Amino acid sequence: MLPRAFPPSRRLGRSFYARSTLEVAPELVGCVLVLRRPRSVVAVRLVEVEAYLGDGQDAASHAHAGKTRRNSEMFETPGRLYVYFTYGMHHCMNVVCEARGRAGAVLLRAAEPVLGETTMRRRRNRGGLELTNGPAKLCAALGLDLRANGMDLVEGPLGIWSGERPRRLERSPRIGISRARDLPYRFFDPDSSYVSRGRIPH
Repeated sequence: MLPRAFPPSRRLGRSFYARSTLEVAPELVGCVLVLRRPRSVVAVRLVEVEAYLGDGQDAASHAHAGKTRRNSEMFETPGRLYVYFTYGMHHCMNVVCEARGRAGAVLLRAAEPVLGETTMRRRRNRGGLELTNGPAKLCAALGLDLRANGMDLVEGPLGIWSGERPRRLERSPRIGISRARDLPYRFFDPDSSYVSRGRIPH
């Protein structure tokens, strides 16, 4: 059962995601990602995201060259999760945007713990800023891996709720990638200590 702070009326619906990826990405900053499990609820406030486009517009996007078995979720119904495995050790999660058949996704790069920090610390075997200040760290803290690929964010145990908007929102080129590094598709809350500083490859 969800805490009262997360009423159904504040859960983001399909129409929120079914828009341009570059519209959705900045509006995700400040929102709260909630994961319900049989014995626990964990929640984090998103403080850093990056947009990745399709249709050959973005050389850093997994969908740049078209649909493949790996990236197929990027072309599916908006409001689903696209999870990928990289470098044989990291899982990263993305929110699928755009209309079905048109690829676009927002990488969730960093977040602040809201609920269930003890559970997240146990999964990561560490705490402090290192708990969720990077995309792979965030996935690990929430216990998400490739089995979460395709999960519906509109219905089911994993969802995103509207939250407190940042006092300031900044935009910059993406980090941790080698292609299309100059595109200003990274959005973050500059007042959050959890904004990532490392270089997690995409």
